[in-house]
Formats: sequence, C-alpha cells, structure tokens
Amino acid sequence: MSTPLTLQAPDSAKALTISAYMSFVPIGIVTVLLGPMLPILSARWSLNYAQGGTLITTQYVASTIAVAFSGMLATRRGFRFPITMGLVLTAVGVAVLLAGSRVLGMAAIATYGFGMGIAVPAANLVVAEVNPQRRSAALNVLNFCWSTGSVACPFLVAPAAKYQRLPLFMGAVAASCLLVAAGIAFMPSSSIKPAPVAARRAPRKTVIDWKHGALPALAALFFVYVGTENAFGMWVASYAKALGSMPDATAVRTPSFFYIALMIGRLLAPVLLRKIPEVRLAEAGLIVASTGMAGLVWSHEWLGVAVSALVAGLGLSCVYPITIALLSREFGSAATRVGSVMFTLSNLGGSVLPLVVGGASNYFGTLKAGLAVPFIGAVIMFFLYRRDWKPADAQPAYLEGTA
Repeated sequence: MSTPLTLQAPDSAKALTISAYMSFVPIGIVTVLLGPMLPILSARWSLNYAQGGTLITTQYVASTIAVAFSGMLATRRGFRFPITMGLVLTAVGVAVLLAGSRVLGMAAIATYGFGMGIAVPAANLVVAEVNPQRRSAALNVLNFCWSTGSVACPFLVAPAAKYQRLPLFMGAVAASCLLVAAGIAFMPSSSIKPAPVAARRAPRKTVIDWKHGALPALAALFFVYVGTENAFGMWVASYAKALGSMPDATAVRTPSFFYIALMIGRLLAPVLLRKIPEVRLAEAGLIVASTGMAGLVWSHEWLGVAVSALVAGLGLSCVYPITIALLSREFGSAATRVGSVMFTLSNLGGSVLPLVVGGASNYFGTLKAGLAVPFIGAVIMFFLYRRDWKPADAQPAYLEGTA
C-alpha cells in the first residue's frame, strides 16, 4: 500500500495537481494516436487490415501489463516516480515511431503503451490524494484534460501528414511529455512528506463474493465497452479513407468527431441523471450508439461519417461512468478489489476487439464487415443492462463524494 501524502503547503497540492493535468494532455494525444495514424502507418508499412489491428493490440497489451508495475512503483517510490517514468517512456516511444521498420514501430508502440500504463493510474491516484476535499471535481478536470488531447490529436495529425511534417509533430509531442516529466521530477521533494504513523489507517479487509450474480455481467460490460470504444474510434479514420470520397487529411480528422461527442456527452450526463435513472440512461445511450455505428456502415460521404461518429460518441459517453457506478453499488466495500479485475478486463477488451475488427475486415475484404464488431458490442451491452441491477438508493454511504 502506498504511503499517504501530507502536504506542507497548499501550493504543493496545487503544483502536483497542475502537473498531473498537464501530463494528461499529451497522454490524451498519444492514447488515440493510432486512430488517425493507422491509415498512414498501414500505407507506410504495407499492412493489411489484420496487421493494422495488431498495432492497436500491441499498445493495449503493453498498457495492461504496465498497470501492475504502476502500483508496485507507487508503493515503493511514491506517485511522482511512475508518472515521470511513464512520461519518459511515452516520449521515447512516440519519438521513434516513424524512425524505421514495422518491427521498430511496434516496439515504439509497446514502449509508449507501457509508459501510459504506468503514468495514468499514478496520476489519477495523486490527484485524488492531494485533493481530499474536492476529489471528484479534480478528477473530472483531469479527465477533461485527457479529452482535450484526444480531441486535438486528429486535427494535429491531419496537417502534419498533409505537409509531410509528421516527424516534427511526433517530436513536439515527445518534447511536451519530457517537459512535463522534468517539471514533476524536479519539484522539491521537501514539499511532500509521509503522513504520521498515527494518522495512517489500517486497510479494512473485505470479502469478495465471487458468486455475486452481477459479476459476469459487469465483467462483460468492462471488457466489451472499452473494446467497443477502441474498435470504433481507432478504425473510423481508416474507414473514411477507404471510402475514397474525401481527401486523406479530411479522413484523418474524423475520429475527432467521435471524441468530441464523448467529451460533450460526459459533460451533459450529470444534468441528465437528475431526471433519468442511470440504467435507463445507459440503455438509451446504447440505442443511440448502435444507431450511429449502423449509420457509419451506410455512409459514403464525409458528412455521413462525421454525423455517425458524433451520434456513436454521444451514445457511448455515459455508459462507462455508469458501469463504474454499478460496480461500486453492487460490491460496496469490495468494489476496489473487484475493480482491479474489471479494469484489467477493460484493457484486454481494448486490445482484443480492435484486432477482431482488423481480422474480420481482412477476411471479408472490407472494413464494413469489421465495423459490425463495435455495433454488436453496443447491442450486447444493451442486453447486459437489461438485467435486474441493485436500486440506486442501495449505494453505500461511504462512497458518497468519492471519485
């Protein structure tokens, strides 16, 4: 267990929080980088759809492995070390992505995937730790910073590709990661000290009911949701380019519409949840998402692709936060331990389903076939949400106000 942090001055908490916010902008860019880059890398390395899918799988498998190392590093060295190390690895991976062959490129993808897997959990934990009175608000801002990077990424890649400045763009992203890493690494260590022994709480032991009826449904939701989001977001630019009805730069920008819709939907969700029960909202969202995904397959022009991506993003936007809320509601004090399994499954889903999209597209000779995968994922999640979930008023009181 990591040592709790006690700040000697409010400025220390502010500095750490701002540093984490700054780190999440380039991390957001790199997380979705393969989406707009996939058609470019496929052409550069002569990849078919199945081979292109392995690039996405490489990123998420490396990230999944790194999550375990993040917790170990945070326990032994504190939160700042894994954030700094993760940003450095991310910078190295991005910087060498275009430096050589496909093998080197996959090694680069694995490197920055591993780096993000180390940095992201630690950044979330440190923001929660140093903002105990406004934990939810601070974590929401952190997520917004990630969204800013993910939305900006395709708009930055498109002109860089058009004017043959992709190495410069990659260098700028790598440099931003290194600058933030340096800022965090050289913060005065005296600004943080361990909490007094008397102030430390012994962890409360919890018993996990592995026969809980909600466990299979939640496991499937975590796996399928992240896989569906990645399968759609990572392949939409390749689909737009394959249509041949729009310039390459326009096709590369299409994932931004999906990520903009995710961001807007998550901003609107708290307002909607005041009037709509969360399970019903998730069901409605999945119907909307399925409509957008089906619309994409029938789209032949830029407008249809953009609108379909927006509709799919809006529909999916509320599903993952509500799924996390259901985990807390169903498992109470054991939710943290069960959550470690669920988040691992979510990363695995993020690696497997995009690969299935590539394999199916390659087998049938068209991305339309592969993009049936996220559509099927949305339909599966809708039926998973139709089970009898625990009522909203059953949420344990100790969870109120937590992130």
